[in-house]
Parts: sequence; structure tokens; C-alpha cells
Amino acid sequence: MTTILAIATEEWRLWLRSRVAILALLIVSTIIAATSLLNAQRMAEERDQRMHQQTVTEQTFLEQPDRHPHRMVHYGHYVFRTPPPLSLVDPGVDFVTGQSIFLEGHRQNTPMFADVRASANLGSFQLISPAFVYQVLVPLLLIALGHSVFVRERESRTLAPLLAQGVSGSSLYSGKFLALATLAFTLLLPLLILAVITTFMGEQCVLVASLTLVYAAYLLVWCALIALTSAISPSRGLALGVLVFIWLMWALILPRLAVASAGATVSVPGKLETDFQMYADIRALGDGHNASDPAFARLRANLLAQYDADTVDDLPVNFRGVVAQTSEAELTTLMNEYADRRMHAEQSQSLHIDRFGWLSPAIAISTGSRHLAGTDLANHHRFLREAEEVRFDFVQGLNQSHVEVLSYADDINRNQSAEASQRARISAENWEVLNLFEFAPDPSAERASRSAGSLAQLGLWLVMLLAVGKLASARIRP
Repeated sequence: MTTILAIATEEWRLWLRSRVAILALLIVSTIIAATSLLNAQRMAEERDQRMHQQTVTEQTFLEQPDRHPHRMVHYGHYVFRTPPPLSLVDPGVDFVTGQSIFLEGHRQNTPMFADVRASANLGSFQLISPAFVYQVLVPLLLIALGHSVFVRERESRTLAPLLAQGVSGSSLYSGKFLALATLAFTLLLPLLILAVITTFMGEQCVLVASLTLVYAAYLLVWCALIALTSAISPSRGLALGVLVFIWLMWALILPRLAVASAGATVSVPGKLETDFQMYADIRALGDGHNASDPAFARLRANLLAQYDADTVDDLPVNFRGVVAQTSEAELTTLMNEYADRRMHAEQSQSLHIDRFGWLSPAIAISTGSRHLAGTDLANHHRFLREAEEVRFDFVQGLNQSHVEVLSYADDINRNQSAEASQRARISAENWEVLNLFEFAPDPSAERASRSAGSLAQLGLWLVMLLAVGKLASARIRP
């Protein structure tokens, strides 16, 4: 063990003496600090703004004056998704998905307001998050500093004396790997600080520890690969070339191939195509604005029989409101079927990409990081479902007021005169139909469970590379 520590210490001494190494460390540290500060500022502003806007929109809805209830159905309401604390580290899909939805009757609107402001402020640097730095840039730094850990001994002709003095190849490999591992852990300190900060923002410690663990495993995979490649390469140039090629494959090429493969394997119909098909199905349900639509003939007959009435004028409820309520329920069922199919296809694509983690640790860490941060596709889909629940509840609450509070006679005659229009309005007290919306990421156990596959992929990569490295070190020759 003393020999291994001495070898690792000597590597650190050489790195500290190298101005290039110090400069590289300073550059990466500066990038990490800058991206962390920018993301912290962005997330704090967005969190405050969205919480404020959520309060304002709810208050504005409730403060609307007396109106026809269906006018309020179309007046609508907004819900906002506040960023989870760990989005400070990994914004995940939040960069490309909308963070607010306009809720109204008869429609399921798509999310709006993706992070375009960050794009305008930061340009192409908008995607440089702490997660990006650790997933893509830090491995490149480890390659630059560590590709010569073994080759240098061979080229400087110090390998033969070391082996002659009784230092085994296995001890030499372990010392070099330990030096790289401690360097990787040193570079993890800014991430650890960020993760600890998120605990004061409400994040659970188990998720913070898990996120730090998966990034540590990822960097250890690179350390094992670098030590192995340097041990079996005859020259620095070859070691550096091989490692840069692997970095390109793992960090840049395979992730794009995974996305292309997912698109080709699991097709997701375009929005225009889906909308045309859905609108055709909607027309078959009948027009909820037209109580005379033949689609509601059976509903009319059932109500007349239920209340023993001769005409809809004699019903104790507003038939137009009943039609609106029934139509909205049928329409929502249909829209949810289309939404579930789309989300299922998107989730299938995501799972297809996740499987590429067995080919690229960069994909494994990217997937696991998003799952733990609560910025993955599953959380976005849950936001859509919870927003739809709010939409349906408040629309049906207004339709219930349409049924019970507004008379059928006042409703059908509302366009006769100004006085008739006033009689067709109901009190603003009926707007108390909103469920307060506050989106929270999935529970820690569920997020940790979804990341288990990524951690298994990284664990397998690490064990495999360490095993091969040990075997190669046993055959090291000058």
C-alpha cells in the first residue's frame, strides 16, 4: 500500500509542477464555477417568477366579474412548472420543453415558454450546465493530464528500474489509477458543493448523495480507461489519439446515433398529422356548443325520461349545461387517449436511448443524472397529466354551475337584448373551482429507482475496465 501511495504522490507532484496541468485545472474550475453561478441565478429567478405568476393567474381568474359560465371556460387559466432544486446541476429536458400551459375548455394545449431567454442571453452557451461540464469536458481534461501516466515511464526509461526494484506492474497500475481517481474526486468538489446547496433548497439528501455517486462512478470509468490505455500504448501520441477517439465516440457520436436510432425504431406521429386525425374523431362526438346536435339526442331523451318532462324547457337543470358537461367528459377521454399514446411513444424512445448506456458511459450518466435531478421526460409527462387534471376539474366545475345556476330560458335568450345578456351571467362566487397547483418532482425513491439502470451500466463499465487493467498490468514490460 505504501508503494501505491508513493506512486500516486509522485504523479501529483509532476502534475503540480506542470504549468499546462495547472492552467487546464484553472480553466475547467472557472467553467464549472461560471456555469454553476449562471444556473443558480437562472433557476432562482425562474422559480420566483413562476411561483409569482402562478399566484397572479389564480388571483386574476378568481377576480373576474359576473359572466356567462362558458365564457370563463374559454377565459382559461395558466399553470407553471417550477424547476426542481437539482436542476441547478442538470436542467435536463427543461431546456427544450415548455414550462407553462394555458388551460381552457375543449383543448389540451402544448406547454409554452421553453428557456428561450437563456438562449438569448447566453447564445450557444445555454446548454453548458454543470452536468454538461462533468459529462463532456472533465473527461477531456482527465485524458489530457493522464494519457501519459504509464507511457512516460516507458519513454523516460524509468519503467525498467521500477520493475527491477520489485515494484510490480499491478502496484504501478494501482498507483497510477489512484492518482487519477484523486484528481477526479478533486474536480468533483464543485459539484458536491452545488449538490449540498440544493439540500437547503428542499432537495432530499439521498438524492444528493446518489447524484454525487453516479458522477463519481462515471469519472472513475474514465480514470480506469485512461490508466489501461496508457499501460498498453507504446507512445504518448498513440495513447492520446486512442483516448480522444473513444471520447468522441462516447460523448459525441454515440449519443447522436442513439437519438437517430430511437427516431427510426419508435415512430412518433407529427403534431399536424395527429391533430387532423384527432379532430376527425372529435367531430364524431358532436358539437358541445350546439345542444341540438343529433349526437346528444339520446342524452336529451334520457334526461326527459329521468325528470318526467315533455321538453327541455321543463327540466329542472339547464340542458345546455348538461350538454357542455357531457361533451367535455367525452372529449377529454378522447384527448387523453391521444396524449397517452404520444407520451408512451416518447417514453419508448427514451428507453431505447437509455439502452445505449451499455455502449457509452456518457449516455448512462446523462440518463441517470436527469432521473435523479427530476428533470427527465417522466417528470415532464407527469406535469402534463397533473395540468390536465386541473384543466378538467375547473372546466367541469364551471359546467356544473352552468347546469345548476343558470336557467335554460335565460341561457337560450341571452342574445335577445342587453338585459337578457345580463340575466345570463352568474355570480363570480362560482369561479371558486380552481385547485391550487404546485408541481413537485417525483419522490426520491421513484427517482432513485429509475436511475438504478444507469448506475448498473456505469458499475459494469468500471468493473470491466478495472479487471482488464489489472490483467494488462500483470504483463507490463519495459
